[in-house]
Amino acid sequence: MSVKSGTDCLILGGGLAGLAAGRALTQAGRRVQVLESGDAVGGLARTVAHDGFRFDLGGHRFFTRDTHVERFVRELLGDELVTVPRTSRIYLRGKWIEYPLRPMNALFGLGLRASAETLLGYGSARVARRMLPVPLVSLEDWVVAHFGRPLFELYFRDYSEKVWGIGCRDISAEWMAQRVQGLSLGAAIQRAFLKRGPALPTLVDRFLYPRLGIGRIAGRLREEIEQSSPIATGTQVVRIHHDGRRIEGVTVRQGDRVHDLPGGAFLSTIPLTQVMQALTPHAPAHVRAAAAQLRYRDLVIVTVMLDRDRATDQTWIYFPGKDIPFGRLHEPTNWSAAMAPPGRTLLVTERFCFRGDATWNASDAELIETTVHHLEKLGFIRRHEARDGMVVRIPAAYPLFDVGYQERSQILCDYLERFENLRVAGRGGLFRYYNMDQAIASGLAAAEALLGRDTEMRATVAAGAVP
Repeated sequence: MSVKSGTDCLILGGGLAGLAAGRALTQAGRRVQVLESGDAVGGLARTVAHDGFRFDLGGHRFFTRDTHVERFVRELLGDELVTVPRTSRIYLRGKWIEYPLRPMNALFGLGLRASAETLLGYGSARVARRMLPVPLVSLEDWVVAHFGRPLFELYFRDYSEKVWGIGCRDISAEWMAQRVQGLSLGAAIQRAFLKRGPALPTLVDRFLYPRLGIGRIAGRLREEIEQSSPIATGTQVVRIHHDGRRIEGVTVRQGDRVHDLPGGAFLSTIPLTQVMQALTPHAPAHVRAAAAQLRYRDLVIVTVMLDRDRATDQTWIYFPGKDIPFGRLHEPTNWSAAMAPPGRTLLVTERFCFRGDATWNASDAELIETTVHHLEKLGFIRRHEARDGMVVRIPAAYPLFDVGYQERSQILCDYLERFENLRVAGRGGLFRYYNMDQAIASGLAAAEALLGRDTEMRATVAAGAVP
């Protein structure tokens, strides 16, 4: 799709936040154009099709407490949605531990000694928090205070460092508090033993999922937007022109061609650091310094297609150990049978990395071979069952929530607020930890703000996410 001028609003980025905003604006009669640098919309929430197989970039469940967002998705997808039971396990020290916690499995899976140490550590941590509260700065501080040091050492340290690539004392406590959304070991035990307590999102055992993959949310949004407004993929924003008070237009690159596009209003969901790099004239030095300290974590997806009908009975399996190269695995056909040809299945593994490291630079053949080797070693497959493989590299997949990120990202957001015709939204656009429902909510809130009806929606998003 070619870029066009004469729009009411230019939307930078075609992830869920930008697409949700685009649909809301077009339904309100506004002319918009979505500019997406990739060759497909959806961002991390997209589905890849390959030779009859389908897989998401990591496996994304849809669950929300926001009735407005749930209604939005249900109306969008209708009978495409199926309900999936969640069954997850952690491969820990050569043993399988069910997650959410199942008491007997945890007791005999970890062993009596480890279980006793975990419970005693949890009790000691609760007493310590009450008697001598201390600031919780890092992920290590937060986990030890809420779960106890034995559980931190047993699981959280290795998995967190595997995901983020930095030490747990360098990962922000704010991210951990948002990620577990109120979970404590006590809450898990209460729900497991007594079958009562709040239905925390971290522990929810059923979720919604589109029959043909999570990318159908973005696909349906694209279909509705393109009824009246264009979406341009393969279009990179290289300059954002402003006069100090308003955004005047953007310069975009499509292959070898460069275009200047004016607009009345602008919504950015592209990475916050990319916005700062594109601003013309440049932002002040202290703003650029803050932007230079914000980082993203990259992701490599390695998928193996199999000549068998199932390999696991799980929705997710987590691998904290550093002896296994991937951190998480899922089998799409356990979410929807339509994700593979009849009688076949596939396993999707996630490798967290930084661009330029050994994982990112490894060849596709090497990544597929090592994945098949570990899947066979773990007992999931036999080598001859692997009929094909595919590698997808995803730059800037996740904002890196290190200690101090909140203050640095706020400096950038405060600066961008001076532009009266600009709104920012989404995980990358706001440098926040957002689930899919929160990304959609932030896009809808931005659209409402651009339409001048933002009070209620802003309150909804503020209640649902921590910057």
